[in-house]
Amino acid sequence: PFLLVGLIGLAWRSRLQVQTPQTQYVVFCIGVALVGFGSAYYHWSPSTPTLVWDRLPMTVAFMALFSAVIQDRVSEHLGRILLWPLVIAGVATITWWYWSELEGRGDLRPYAVVQFLPMLLIPLMLLLFSGRGLRAGWLWVSLAAYVLAKVAEYFDAAIYGATAFLSGHSLKHLLAALAVLWAVRAFLEPRTANLRPGTKSGGN
Repeated sequence: PFLLVGLIGLAWRSRLQVQTPQTQYVVFCIGVALVGFGSAYYHWSPSTPTLVWDRLPMTVAFMALFSAVIQDRVSEHLGRILLWPLVIAGVATITWWYWSELEGRGDLRPYAVVQFLPMLLIPLMLLLFSGRGLRAGWLWVSLAAYVLAKVAEYFDAAIYGATAFLSGHSLKHLLAALAVLWAVRAFLEPRTANLRPGTKSGGN
């Protein structure tokens, strides 16, 4: 589902609003599409090296979305200049985690910050600042689906025991893909309604 949603997002690029963060959108969709390959690779052959390729594109997607919301809600200039430093920081956390695994320590703390801090700061930005292009409603729904995905992951065995055919981990993938799809919709829809034909945008 991640590959499908990522490709759909890229195919919808022509529908982006002028005021939305377009570079972040493309990086976000590419990251999501690559999650499809990375996740499949890891689940086909679970190991620490293959887990790198599962987590790496996820981190890129998280950072691109975080930068987009900063640009839309806080500062256009700040959001633009933070995109690549945030992506590099995200990749660095994966590098650190992998190196620490090889050292026998497996330090996930930096990666946890990269994954969860944006999920705390994005709602605050939505509440405290007005936006220019991103649709807040779709972002809220996206965040809710992401939270449900983490809950499903936590109750993995219990969900499988209750359904006998669907694990919490599988449900997590579906909910997370929906969260991504709704985040994509936030980029594509304007925050204000389109003017009806024959109406004026302002003035006399």
